[in-house]
Amino acid sequence: MDNMFEKLLKLPLFQGVSQEKISRLVEKIPFHFLKFSDGEKIISADEDCTHLKFVVSGSVKLVTSSKVVRVSLSQTLNSPAVIGPDFLFGRKTVYPYDVYAMGACGILQILKNDYMQILQSDKVFLFNILNFLARSSQGATFAFQAQSRGLVAERLATLVASLTWSDSSGIVLDFRQKDLGSLLGVRRTSLINALNDLKKKQIIDYGVGQITIKDRQEIMKILKSNEK
Repeated sequence: MDNMFEKLLKLPLFQGVSQEKISRLVEKIPFHFLKFSDGEKIISADEDCTHLKFVVSGSVKLVTSSKVVRVSLSQTLNSPAVIGPDFLFGRKTVYPYDVYAMGACGILQILKNDYMQILQSDKVFLFNILNFLARSSQGATFAFQAQSRGLVAERLATLVASLTWSDSSGIVLDFRQKDLGSLLGVRRTSLINALNDLKKKQIIDYGVGQITIKDRQEIMKILKSNEK
């Protein structure tokens, strides 16, 4: 039991809460623990976000696909992590990505109405979700501002920044050159030159139809260097 509480206290949106508080919540509110095997789908894109879901053990892969062009981005989240709490509220409450188990993994899910009770039980929970939502919305604004600067590397970095989380890893873009160029608003030759340059700098690995981000922090430096 103590091990379970230790896991809960490490989860995003639960940090800063006492074990005693968590213990009382578990007694009153259903915490559903689910197990998934390797490759099993946990969430489908466009599925209604009716529960708050946490990765409590193992890892999951998120795959976001464009509905207009043949470009998709995948990323890995390792436990402890929360999956898409910014889609629990708002005008459109559906997940924008497919989520798969990477190896055996454990998921904790809490019904939205039950999570609302948790938010009302302690201000720490409320501050945690507000901070998370604020970071998400601010990131989108900064991404838009960076996109307007126009360099291909910056546009690619902006795409990664807007679709991935700061603690994600294993970021891979699958694409057709024509479609990625269209998505970024650049010519194919400019795209290829930029990818070759980023590969030379060891920021990405680049092959036919696929880009692997070797280190998210490194590609984010492209945006930060232009904020000065």
